[in-house]
Amino acid sequence: MTKATRGTKLPRKLEQKMQIVGEQIRLARLRRNLSISQIAERATCSELTVMRVEKGAPTVAIGIYLRILYALQLDDDIMLIAKDDPLGRTLQDLGLKHRERASKKG
Repeated sequence: MTKATRGTKLPRKLEQKMQIVGEQIRLARLRRNLSISQIAERATCSELTVMRVEKGAPTVAIGIYLRILYALQLDDDIMLIAKDDPLGRTLQDLGLKHRERASKKG
């Protein structure tokens, strides 16, 4: 096991989310009745890399995750990341200036 450095250590909450993503990828592979070696071949990576993705390793490049999703025919799922951004939209709306109309002189 390699020593964790600042660049590779994630906050616990993110580590848990990475593990969930890895588990979801593993379950998708199993539902398709595909072996790790089949996914590795289709994603042009090693079996060890596929196993690391399925464990949610944060040091695996996002491109590898994408190639594995592509091998599972789930690559369109990447388009869901940050699609709905309620916090960002709220902040954007708060930053908009609301102009008021001048009163009509009668």
